[in-house]
Amino acid sequence: MDSGSGGGVEGAAKNEKSDNSETENGLVSDVKSGSKRDLFFRADKIDFKSWDIQLEKHLSRVWSKDSEVHPRKQEEWEIDLAKLDIRHEVARGTYGTVYRGIYDGQDTAVKILDWGEDGMATSAETAALRASFRQEVAVWQKLDHPNVTKFIGASMGTSNLKIPSESTTSDYHNSIPSRACCVVVEYLPGGTLKKFLFRNRKKKLAFKVVIELALDLSRGLSYLHSKKIVHRDVKTENMLLDANRTLKIADFGVARVEAQNLRDMTGETGTLGYMAPEVLDGKPYNRKCDVYSFGICLWEVYCCDMPYPDLSFADVSSAVVRQNLRPDIPRCCPHSLAGIMRKCWDANPEKRPDMEEVVRLLEAVDTSKGGGMIPEDQAHGCFCFIPTRGP
Repeated sequence: MDSGSGGGVEGAAKNEKSDNSETENGLVSDVKSGSKRDLFFRADKIDFKSWDIQLEKHLSRVWSKDSEVHPRKQEEWEIDLAKLDIRHEVARGTYGTVYRGIYDGQDTAVKILDWGEDGMATSAETAALRASFRQEVAVWQKLDHPNVTKFIGASMGTSNLKIPSESTTSDYHNSIPSRACCVVVEYLPGGTLKKFLFRNRKKKLAFKVVIELALDLSRGLSYLHSKKIVHRDVKTENMLLDANRTLKIADFGVARVEAQNLRDMTGETGTLGYMAPEVLDGKPYNRKCDVYSFGICLWEVYCCDMPYPDLSFADVSSAVVRQNLRPDIPRCCPHSLAGIMRKCWDANPEKRPDMEEVVRLLEAVDTSKGGGMIPEDQAHGCFCFIPTRGP
């Protein structure tokens, strides 16, 4: 009995071992037939992520070889990477890195967009990034205005690009995927408008400076709209300043040519806090969504503060659409400027002015008598945001 029982356990162990060997690497054979020819896969044993990464790498190599054998026609905006000298990193995001560089003797900013060849992005994400790149270049290359960042050129590949290394043992490294792409634009040393406002959050800006910045932005947007281009992500972070504090619109990654049919432009595109109610609500929209965002930026420039600092994204989205939430305009703000803010962020897009009209309204504002925010550290302080007393 004991002997037979032991044999049964030993047999079960052998069977289990046999099962394990036959399911190794996700493969199972037809045990009854005793043949290894009829194989099928166990889905729970397959590492699909590894397959995706290997496939992406393989396709990248195939594309690279194909481009060498069948060189594609060069676009008019493509630059010679041999003339591009990248100096150092300026900023880094999820899919892109911005470097400062020199192209053909000109000071430039180089935006490198990673297409995800290293397996970090899915095929769908990679395709979206490629489309975003072409979209940005297609929009930017046609623009020429003093309040729009100057486009210099772009490249669909970066295989010949030398990236500075942080290592002390090597001057250069080139770890970016060979099929990444780059956009080269003029370098603006003043940084973003958002950082400029943050630096002045305590002393505030002179009213004349507020109007100068507002006019730069409004003229740039008016130019874009005259070209049937909707920026769709107007915010202080996407505005840059040159050495003379001239404001220039940048980042056309989500900009697109305005559709002939209003309903062709839908979807939440932009940044919460600056997004128009119709965009937040998923309704069709047009260039008037930029006018709304401009109104929020105008408030931000005047106050040197952030709109809705104490609210979550979800709260802002809901309140803007359903409760007509807008930033509180300081009581010290001149009526002429406050009126422009209210016109621009009207809930009804049709009641908002065109940017061309906004330019005229701002040009008519009298700055000779001041009217800016009172700095917080002055003796009298600033009481603009204190609720009115009495009934």
